[in-house]
Amino acid sequence: MLGDAAGLAVLAAISPTAALVSAIYLGAANPRRTVLIYLAGAIVMTGVVGTAAFFALRAGGLQHVSQHPTRYGLRLGLGILALLGGIYLLRRGPKPPDPKKAGQGILNKMLSRPSAIAAFLVGVVVFSPSVTFIAAVQTVATSKSDALVSALAIVMVIGITLAFIWLPYLAYLVAPEQTTHRLGVLNSWLRSHGHQLLTGALTIGGLVLLVDGALGLAGVIS
Repeated sequence: MLGDAAGLAVLAAISPTAALVSAIYLGAANPRRTVLIYLAGAIVMTGVVGTAAFFALRAGGLQHVSQHPTRYGLRLGLGILALLGGIYLLRRGPKPPDPKKAGQGILNKMLSRPSAIAAFLVGVVVFSPSVTFIAAVQTVATSKSDALVSALAIVMVIGITLAFIWLPYLAYLVAPEQTTHRLGVLNSWLRSHGHQLLTGALTIGGLVLLVDGALGLAGVIS
């Protein structure tokens, strides 16, 4: 269970936007405070959604043997959603930058405001629930693990999902200049390849869930 949940959380963590925001905030006037508030917003969003999804699935009894078809049917459905998302991104292709709309998006407007509330809201918006995050949570919720193990697993899922915030932050505390430079290089690469990276993460996650759900419904795995 932990391996499956961690793998899906890694796919949920793949977010070019999250990395870009971290780089912007680490270059702000008060980087440590701003990034911590950004992280707080992300924790609130993923914590609330993850906890709600966990208890909803547990309330449905999907961890019980009698709910085997429903459990794997859910995984199959999530796999189809993720795969459709990957196919959509692949067909759409990366959006070319539009100079006329530069800085006009909601996220860009929030990033332009250095206030604590704006940083918190950016964390909430950037880490709104994804299919791969929900899939990671359902892996934990539909397992037979006890309350303590499940709680630790959910914390692990959230921690991995938010890796593009706390990893750069810790690196910045150790080596500010080197971290800022490397994040700049990383973001230049993500601007060119972020679309392909996100498409690949959705497609891989979708295929994993699709196969797992199909094998479960076929009775190959329990």
